[in-house]
Amino acid sequence: MRIFGYARVSTSHQSLGLQIQALETEGVKSNRIFTDKTTGSNTDRKGLSLLRLKVEEGDVILVKKLDRLGRDTADMIQLIKEFDELGVAIRFLDDGISTEGTMGKMVVTILAAVAQAERQRILERTNEGRIEAKAKGIKFGRKPSINRQRVVELKSNGVQASEIAKQLGIGRSTVYTILKQEA
Repeated sequence: MRIFGYARVSTSHQSLGLQIQALETEGVKSNRIFTDKTTGSNTDRKGLSLLRLKVEEGDVILVKKLDRLGRDTADMIQLIKEFDELGVAIRFLDDGISTEGTMGKMVVTILAAVAQAERQRILERTNEGRIEAKAKGIKFGRKPSINRQRVVELKSNGVQASEIAKQLGIGRSTVYTILKQEA
């Protein structure tokens, strides 16, 4: 069994020092500590990717706090499951949580259920907000950036589609689409 460490801060202005010190105090060798200075919302992080490549079945990863592994429960659960499938356990030092053994598997299962409920609540709130906004007359999608009247005006003045496209900085097919829709 080898012990690895993972530390993360959200911005380059923050220090990894306390996390690294805690990991070293727990016996993690400095060459087995992987770090990132980036948001936890993205699981495609350089340090985390290297850690994924290094660990093998039976290894243990130490992380100071749950929120250092990922920003939200769903991402953390996905990472915990990924490492669990490799036979790699994770211990969260400050939180007293470990994915090792039968109790660890139960913790992962409970966290997975919490993550699923969290995703469902987010979807519900998003949909409620969208429905409310539509009821207030708010339109979704990209705002039109093409002066459709100008396209029609230029065409009625005898300007060819290629020239209209060139003048307005749009594609010729867009010109044809607008003309067809406005007809």
